[in-house]
Amino acid sequence: MSGTAIIIGASGGIGRAMADALEEEGSFSQVLRLSRSDDGPTHIDITDEASVKAAAAFVQSKLGSQPLGLVFVATGLLHDHENGPEKANSQIDPAWMLRNFAVNAVGPALVAKHFLPLLPRDDRAIFAALSARVGSIGDNRLGGWHSYRAAKAALNQIIRTMAIELARTHKRAICVGLHPGTVDSSLSQPFQANVAPGQLFSPDRAAVQLLDVLDGLKPSDTGRCFAWDGAEITP
Repeated sequence: MSGTAIIIGASGGIGRAMADALEEEGSFSQVLRLSRSDDGPTHIDITDEASVKAAAAFVQSKLGSQPLGLVFVATGLLHDHENGPEKANSQIDPAWMLRNFAVNAVGPALVAKHFLPLLPRDDRAIFAALSARVGSIGDNRLGGWHSYRAAKAALNQIIRTMAIELARTHKRAICVGLHPGTVDSSLSQPFQANVAPGQLFSPDRAAVQLLDVLDGLKPSDTGRCFAWDGAEITP
């Protein structure tokens, strides 16, 4: 990978670690960090299309002669101060479900809409968004977590659909979802007690593992979803 890398959600645990790892690795000429908590041109709210469009224009202005080699969407929502994953059908709340879809599915779709056109047509480039194994319909044997599961399943379908169109004009481009495993971050903190020993990753380790996956991807992998160990996650 080379050129410019964009990390969206760079103020979060995985996003910050990914940006740090890319800068340390030095394979990109510049790493641009965008987040909702930033002010000015590096601000991005993925649930606001005007904000996404403005961020894409800023990135385009910073590219210069450098190709855009990586767009990494590290955003996600699992819980907030008032809501969390559903444990039963009776806990479904329409507003919370819509919020999950807005952040976990529609947001990355808006990023893809405005950032995919910036990818070079003839060079290898990657668009990757954080997904989750629980978004796999075939792998769902426990139930629960209705909104999060459904939103991540929707994201995986969006990635697949975006990848098909992208491949028509960008033969070497790759569009994928990535499951980072359970990462020691604010997103997973309320649920870490049930994580098996050795399966709770620090953000730094998660970033390195995901970079290894990205490095090994081929154009034929586009439209698919991969776990932190490189294994494909079934739809």
